[in-house]
Amino acid sequence: MSAANTAFSTPTSPRGACPSQSRPIDLVHLARQTMGDKTLENEVLMMFARNARRALQDMTGADAAGVAMTAHRLRGAASAVGAFGVSKAAEKLEADGADAAHLAALAACVVEAENFILKLCR
Repeated sequence: MSAANTAFSTPTSPRGACPSQSRPIDLVHLARQTMGDKTLENEVLMMFARNARRALQDMTGADAAGVAMTAHRLRGAASAVGAFGVSKAAEKLEADGADAAHLAALAACVVEAENFILKLCR
């Protein structure tokens, strides 16, 4: 029975998690999405940074339903470019648009991603 457990268990990787996913933007995911076109990557990232900042501004003063709707849109955009930290934070806010702590966490993730993008696109 132990041989069957060993044969069907999840293999362990000495490297652990993919290092690209530890950054604010998963550059491996982004390269797949843009087919390696660096110019397109920069354009997409700059557009995402502007839209993410605008989404945060739109959430300010919006009711819980408006915050959740904007968080939903931001979550999709973040997932598309590989900003998985922003996506996870937006998902939490989408579930509870009235939670100020989730909004603050999302804002922190957006700022971190935006700073990463600005350094990358210099």
